[in-house]
Amino acid sequence: MTTTSSIPAPTRINAHDLADQLAARDVTVIDVREPMEYASGHINGSLNIPLARITQADLPRGPLVLVCQSGNRSAKALSQLLQQGHPHPVADLMGGVPAWQQAGFDVRKLKGAPLPLMRQVQIAAGSLVLLGVILSQTVAPGWIWLSGFVGAGLTFAGISGFCGMARLLAAMPWNQVAMGSQRK
Repeated sequence: MTTTSSIPAPTRINAHDLADQLAARDVTVIDVREPMEYASGHINGSLNIPLARITQADLPRGPLVLVCQSGNRSAKALSQLLQQGHPHPVADLMGGVPAWQQAGFDVRKLKGAPLPLMRQVQIAAGSLVLLGVILSQTVAPGWIWLSGFVGAGLTFAGISGFCGMARLLAAMPWNQVAMGSQRK
């Protein structure tokens, strides 16, 4: 006795095919990144529904294409929707928003969008390392441990995938973007 899964195989789409479908108005693009990331650059006309809300959201009828920064979150969202038995065709944009841009298509940035989170982490970490070195040379040698602590935190983030500094920065007031799934 053979068993077959009723979950359809995930579908992936490239940027040029997505552009053709958007031009023909055959598809709705759902950006599953967080609002701050969406504000910093998204496919024009896309809806912002973060991954954490994708299975609870009232999704539009008809074919959907899910996008994110690298393709990881959109692949997770695609899998969740397929497991849930989403009734309409759903696909994942290969390579995410960077692949869209590399194919020569524009992204729309919302006015007043914060700097990308990774740039904020780089600025904060670099500033703390520099501060630690300067203070260790001018105030007390023990300040060098500030640089060591930041280095250890970055190493841990690279190994584990968890960056406490990024989480802290994401919660800052300047990074709070109003949540909405309006077409922008």
